[in-house]
Amino acid sequence: MAPQGKNTQLSDRPLNVPSPLRLDPANKNYAVILAAHQDALDRNADGYIDPITSLFVITSTVHKARGYCCDNNCRHCPYA
Repeated sequence: MAPQGKNTQLSDRPLNVPSPLRLDPANKNYAVILAAHQDALDRNADGYIDPITSLFVITSTVHKARGYCCDNNCRHCPYA
């Protein structure tokens, strides 16, 4: 069960497409980041190492499995 007040409504975008509010399509690294995310999705991995920052980024499927938005401005949040 989601904590009270948390968004549990999935967005109408495919899981492999991040919200433009979280990852600007004009970002010069957009295609590289999406490719890394898609590779993680294809491997059913929980996340990937960001090709730019080297930080671990959680995939949209892991966020979806949690069942709600945690309000941490996650790049691949399927609820945003």
